[in-house]
Amino acid sequence: MPDSQKPSTINRQPTLVTGANGFLGRHLVAELHRRGQPVRALVRPGTAPPFPAGWGVGYVEADLSQPATLAGAAAGCGAIIHAAALASVNPARNPALWAVNVEGTRAVLAEARRADVARLVYVGTANVFGFGTRENPGDETRPYAGARYGLDYMDSKRAATDLVLQAVADEQLPAVLVHPTFMLGPNDAKPTSGALLLEIVRGKVPGYPPGGKNYVHVRDVAQATVNALNLGRVGESYILGNENLSYHEAFTLMADLLNVSAPRWPLPAGLAQLYGRLCDLQTRLTGRPARLNAAMTAVANDGHYFAVDKARRELALPQTPVAQAITEAFAWFQAEQYI
Repeated sequence: MPDSQKPSTINRQPTLVTGANGFLGRHLVAELHRRGQPVRALVRPGTAPPFPAGWGVGYVEADLSQPATLAGAAAGCGAIIHAAALASVNPARNPALWAVNVEGTRAVLAEARRADVARLVYVGTANVFGFGTRENPGDETRPYAGARYGLDYMDSKRAATDLVLQAVADEQLPAVLVHPTFMLGPNDAKPTSGALLLEIVRGKVPGYPPGGKNYVHVRDVAQATVNALNLGRVGESYILGNENLSYHEAFTLMADLLNVSAPRWPLPAGLAQLYGRLCDLQTRLTGRPARLNAAMTAVANDGHYFAVDKARRELALPQTPVAQAITEAFAWFQAEQYI
């Protein structure tokens, strides 16, 4: 068994996983269980236990938007994986994102100090770095470029990343930061990123914008994140991704694998931006978020391409083909009767 796949050697104390009931969180708990690592799952109050009783997962209820509820959550834990976040991009400005992503992270950092954990793995997003082209993709050294969009999601995740880095520098907190790209795969119960597949299956994506992004299997992200409990360097960030694809390439691949018609029409950047502004106007007039906003269309017009060499080298990040992630996600949606 490769070293990166061996059970954690930090200690036999539980690993606290925040956001355990989320898309990535479910895979993190499954991966920790597979390696024989005890888990304490932090879930929102009133959440039914999402994991089999035979796994022996412990539960603690807390609300990240109310930091006081986290008090004692990590007591007796040897490590924390902080994967909980609010990932809404519509509306573009939303105070709840700052309450969860920044103040919630501040509270988790306080818990890490009180519990004196051997390691904290913070789960961010690749969007806190500067993106690049297919030929010259962005990496962990590129400064944040997302401020141009006016999205509280990106801005709040950058602020939370800075909080973690500050704790490493000022307090020697033993933290490693991982930053996934666009995750696909099974068990996306909400759904989150998998909603794109459902939209394509239902024929609700008429065209493709000029940009693109990096895609990765959620299970690869989970494995590399758990690897970061033992691998990786304290204070370092690692982008967890795989394939850079234009939206045309990605949508065509998805449609082919799902046996449906691919979105046919290219959407020029100017037209997409005009549509986004009209959606913003609709939101102002009705008081309800429209389907999109101008910030979302601006993102779609850009190529958010990233290199993942550092994570492959230092965190043993797997590289499962994105086609497999799409196929597994679709099979899960079918089995769960989403389609």
